[in-house]
Amino acid sequence: MANSSTRRSRPVRTIVLFLLLSVVLFGALFAGTKVDGRSADNPGGASFAPALALDLEGGTQIVLQPVTEDASAVTPETINQAINVIRQRIDAQGVSETEITSQGRDKIVVGIPGQPSQETIDLVSASAQMRFRPVLTVGMPTATPAEDATGDEAATEESADPATESADPATDDATDPAADEATDPAADAATDAPADDATPGTDTETTRPENPSDLAQITPELQAEFDALDCTLPENQVGGDSGPTDAAFVSCADDGSAKYILGPVEIEGTDISNANSGLRVGQNGVVTNEWVVNLEFDSEGTKEFREVTTRLTSLPAPQNQFAMVLDGLVISAPVSQAVIPDGKAEISGSFTRDSAATLANQLNFGALPLTFEVQSQEQISATLGSEQLQKGLIAGVIGLLLVFIYSLFQYRMLGFLTIASLLVAGVVTYLTIALMSWGIGYRLSLAGVAGLIVAIGFTADSFIVYFERIRDELRDGRTLQQAVSKGWARARRTILAAKAVNLISAVVLYFLAVGGVQGFAVTLGLTTIIDVAVVFWFTHPVMELVARVPFFRDGHKWSGLSPDRLQTRGPRYVGAGKVVGPGQPADRRDAPVAEQEPAGAKGEDELVLAGSAPRTPAHAEDGRRLTIAERRAAERRAAAAQEPAPGGTDGPADAAPSAIDGENEENR
Repeated sequence: MANSSTRRSRPVRTIVLFLLLSVVLFGALFAGTKVDGRSADNPGGASFAPALALDLEGGTQIVLQPVTEDASAVTPETINQAINVIRQRIDAQGVSETEITSQGRDKIVVGIPGQPSQETIDLVSASAQMRFRPVLTVGMPTATPAEDATGDEAATEESADPATESADPATDDATDPAADEATDPAADAATDAPADDATPGTDTETTRPENPSDLAQITPELQAEFDALDCTLPENQVGGDSGPTDAAFVSCADDGSAKYILGPVEIEGTDISNANSGLRVGQNGVVTNEWVVNLEFDSEGTKEFREVTTRLTSLPAPQNQFAMVLDGLVISAPVSQAVIPDGKAEISGSFTRDSAATLANQLNFGALPLTFEVQSQEQISATLGSEQLQKGLIAGVIGLLLVFIYSLFQYRMLGFLTIASLLVAGVVTYLTIALMSWGIGYRLSLAGVAGLIVAIGFTADSFIVYFERIRDELRDGRTLQQAVSKGWARARRTILAAKAVNLISAVVLYFLAVGGVQGFAVTLGLTTIIDVAVVFWFTHPVMELVARVPFFRDGHKWSGLSPDRLQTRGPRYVGAGKVVGPGQPADRRDAPVAEQEPAGAKGEDELVLAGSAPRTPAHAEDGRRLTIAERRAAERRAAAAQEPAPGGTDGPADAAPSAIDGENEENR
């Protein structure tokens, strides 16, 4: 009795927990509207209405013209790199669904949804510069507690072969914090200061650095700024601020993996002559499998680079690192291992083909004194988008009504379970999208709306598969509760397989597509996950409860499960290569005990249709299914038994040709 009571209460608990989860989503969104509500001053706040993308809400469109100071040509590669820089700036601001595309060969179009702040607009049009600075110290990306502010930091870099003439002072990307211990900046400042300036009673502010790598540049204020900096926060990965050229500067790695205190600018990006990536060539001329970046400076840069590498090579880590700063963020900080007199350096390390090409493109981008001129800035009306959204919503409502009508026509009162499941899935999806708009800045685009409309059919398909499995089990003579249990076991595999395909499609679309297609992929993947949750935690538990209601259990004619609705005319396919006649179960062994015939009785495992001869049983007496060889042997024995004995009567003789003809006909 206890087990029976537990089984009966399990569906109720599942439904209650699922509905409670929906209430939690609503409560979180409601609390967000009170604590951090959306407004004109806070466009990223919480609201019951999902944030809309540029094509639905309108926004600001800015057309930028990249211009070089030396009037050199702007290549498509430079345009692509500029788009990447602008996208990193906007993404770090938390503005999603921004459209950044190239127009023609030399223009960049930036579309920002909603009403962007003037700070965001200025950030988009700010110029991006490449500069080379010495590394004074490097640390973990997170903020350092005050009591640990004087603690030592560490940095490790893999070494390239210093014997190679073209070996760069650099090896690995210094975005990883490292292992060689760095001394306390305060202690080093006192040690490296000139002797004549370090007189007793002299204030530390009067200590002048000997060179750009002198740790005396790290003032208490700069150290406090470094300790408080948290490079894991998106707002600290915006870039756009290249810092003063003649003073120390605190910066983050472009991927947020480390933070740095950098010395003054020693080489400008305009001194780069060329940068390219390729496989490393060893001393014996053999091409290796190691990807490297080859960097070459012009005459002025060669002189400066020789002086810099001469100084850095003799310094301990991390002062022997040379940071490449693009748009205020460190894109690489290799280690200097040899003096480079000819201005030709090789950056090696844990590069892949793509990462090496990316760094080379960034260096070439920094070689151009590129600025962005705002050619036009205008507000985009959402009139067309609003009209399309209205038509899309109408199409969704029509599709939903058609699904409702079909469900009621096909499943009668059981169709209301389909309608309830769709409504629950719709509410959970809406709340989730609204929370995503608040939490991660997601904006619903027209393509996303299309994904939601398509999901109506995908979701209804899960319920149809489940109900049809239940009907098949009822046709085999099971009770409704047995049919629900066995039908769910079979339908569950089909539903999971179908949803896995949908989810894989959504993931592939998201990572391989751009723009609006990504919005479609997001809603498709989201609704797929919610569909599985609704089927498992709402539809199936409710169906288990419905199976106990006499109206459905007894097969009322309006229940959708009545015997009249389940009748089939003619043979029907039941899977595994089996076909049964009208009114016959798919497997007699699973039929109720009262309907089973004794083992070996006629009709147990054979299908008898009008005008056909009896066939060999498909199962042995112990219930085991016969193999093909066993069935053929049984057929031969049956044919031999019908052959007339020598001098026998005519009966068996007359039957033998008929059996043989039947066997030959079956073989054909």
